[in-house]
Amino acid sequence: MSLVDAVRWDDRGLLPAVVQDRLGGRVLMVAWMDRAALLATLETRKATFFSRSRNRQWVKGETSGHTLEVHDVRLDCDGDTLLVLATPAGPTCHTGSPTCFFQGEAEESAVGRPLLDDLEAEVLSRKASDAGKSYTKSLLDGGAEKIGGKLREEADELARAIAGESSDRVASEAADVLYHLMVGLASRDVPLSAVLAVLAARRGTSGHAEKASRGG
Repeated sequence: MSLVDAVRWDDRGLLPAVVQDRLGGRVLMVAWMDRAALLATLETRKATFFSRSRNRQWVKGETSGHTLEVHDVRLDCDGDTLLVLATPAGPTCHTGSPTCFFQGEAEESAVGRPLLDDLEAEVLSRKASDAGKSYTKSLLDGGAEKIGGKLREEADELARAIAGESSDRVASEAADVLYHLMVGLASRDVPLSAVLAVLAARRGTSGHAEKASRGG
């Protein structure tokens, strides 16, 4: 049975579609699809929805240019909700926010995002902080030499933990490596999404073949 035929449409011939950033995992938006919109999405790989207020089909980004490139579409266990994994071109929300989910109980939850996205935002915010009060800022001010030294130190501690320490120590040391890696990326203005995109592009490729292609 095809995906379209497996859908349990409501009495209006619609179902909700949750759009998630394929790389970072952030939930971007929720909209509605009818059969034609789902078929168009699967065929064009551009997120296409049905507007209940305008009673017509619409393509995300048709006026703003902020499209959603669809990589995969999944149907939930009840057959009445879709998960659309996509790569956004620009902000998804009409307000200019990267996600439509930005209203929360606290200021720090102003934009709903996964933990690593949150950590990236925190590291970037420290660029403007006082180095005397911020360890992150002191690393950034120390430049490539200081950051590189900490990365090598933390990577060695992780290697030793993997070789003969507890699982808790492995997790702790791995967290230290991830944190210092995020600082290094921020120092070079390389977004985490760029790293994830490289990993995504390597999926399905032999590690030996990929390394050989780089001459490494």
